[in-house]
Amino acid sequence: MATSSLPTRTYFPGQFVISAGSILFRRAPETRNLQICLLYHTIKNEWLLPKGRKDCDEPIEVTAIRETFEETGYPCKLMPVDCITRAPIHGVHTKDKARKAQKLTGEPVIITVRDHGEEGVKIISWYISELAGDGQKVEGTQMATESFASEFLDAEEAIQRLTFKSDQDIAAKALEIVKDTGTL
Repeated sequence: MATSSLPTRTYFPGQFVISAGSILFRRAPETRNLQICLLYHTIKNEWLLPKGRKDCDEPIEVTAIRETFEETGYPCKLMPVDCITRAPIHGVHTKDKARKAQKLTGEPVIITVRDHGEEGVKIISWYISELAGDGQKVEGTQMATESFASEFLDAEEAIQRLTFKSDQDIAAKALEIVKDTGTL
């Protein structure tokens, strides 16, 4: 029996969890500076990006928006961004290679894979979002088990405030993509 020449890991049911989150941007009302919304975990004393597990039969991009809204309290939508992807244009068969695509919303811009040892992996799809509707915070959106305070900070300050280096890297790449896209 043949095996792939590429390193391959397969995860069976119960060995993975799929999650999604977003980096939520806005322009500051007073200064018009780009800001990122962070979560402050009031029990663990950590600054984080909003994310959570995908519900059964829920599209992954819907998970990202739902989790961002639930955890931050801010209504949001996916921001169309220009970024590098290996996904082909719908209906067009092309060689698998990286290309710059414009105005993507349904594609994650970053993927994180966390190894949980014998329990398997956590796969997190990251999207870029922006405020939706009137942009006003809604109270009472968190689950009973969550203890977050949300705060918009100037983008560079937000990146530095994040507790974990991986979150800093994710937010910095998202900021780069937003600046390159130039739509917000």
